[in-house]
Amino acid sequence: MTTAEGWTAAVRERLAPGRLLPLGAAGDGAWITERAARGVLGPAAAAVRGAVPGKLRVGPDPEDDGTTKAGPLPVPPGGLEARALRITADFGAVAGRPLPELAEELRAALLGAARDGLGLRVTAVDLRVTELLDAEPAAAPAAPPPGRPAPATDDPVALAVLRVEGVAGVTDLWGPPVHRGPDGVRVELAVTAGHRPLDVARAARDAATSAADGATAVTVLVSELR
Repeated sequence: MTTAEGWTAAVRERLAPGRLLPLGAAGDGAWITERAARGVLGPAAAAVRGAVPGKLRVGPDPEDDGTTKAGPLPVPPGGLEARALRITADFGAVAGRPLPELAEELRAALLGAARDGLGLRVTAVDLRVTELLDAEPAAAPAAPPPGRPAPATDDPVALAVLRVEGVAGVTDLWGPPVHRGPDGVRVELAVTAGHRPLDVARAARDAATSAADGATAVTVLVSELR
């Protein structure tokens, strides 16, 4: 793969929303795009001295026995059930640190970012060393942000959510910012960088529920961090 092809692939992966990952427990009724989650996990991995992060994915933990009860709230199309998650990450190791020590620090950084920085119920991190490097490589140019314009809306549920601290705006990646269907109301939003998405999603869901005129089920989808 040429440098240009690698850059194109990196941009494509960053811009693709990826899976919808459950935030918190089933009763929280909140999901986040894998792309948004990587916006927190990637920098946490890059901060580990001697680690050069590569491909990173988040998905169901295959060791989860599946006994977790289904949540009381509808799962959005393409969303994962609220079960344990596993991070799989490739990385290059720069000479100068024992590999077991480096891997353990990287695993701890990813677990901390997932749980404390995002609110994902990650139970395991699988790491794979893809390169042994003599020195840190030159930094690659940062991929551009998604750059979708904020949709205009006068929906009372959206307006209530926009007043919640940490909500950067409503979004429309999966449809209108407020989707009303036979199974309830789904709100799609962006979270301000530096705020924990699970906490913001919980507050936004409370605000949306109060403004949704008695809707029996309200869920939140975090599409990006800004």
